[in-house]
Amino acid sequence: QVQLVESGGGLVQPGGSLRLSCAAFGFRFINYDMSWYRQAPGKERELVAGVSTGGLAMNYADSVKGRFTISRDNAKNTVYLQMNSVRPEDTAMYYCKVGIGWRDFWGQGTQVTVSS
Repeated sequence: QVQLVESGGGLVQPGGSLRLSCAAFGFRFINYDMSWYRQAPGKERELVAGVSTGGLAMNYADSVKGRFTISRDNAKNTVYLQMNSVRPEDTAMYYCKVGIGWRDFWGQGTQVTVSS
């Protein structure tokens, strides 16, 4: 069955960096666009970044443009989110997502906390 497993979250100081990973199982990874979302306490889940099947087309939320980079390794069935120059407002649970047919599949999330 489809499974997404995020890792790499943690506590980071403002201005620091973190790299999140999402390992995918149970579907033909190379055939699907992948996305990262985040949800802060009391807020709705929002799209952070997306990447096309071949990894050549990316899109970003305005709030992370120039600071975050999404990438994928189709040989490893993994999508990454490189987070640089993080800010306290980046604190959230981060999720990866894939849409297959009419369904969206989500991982369990990884917590990112930006604090000094």
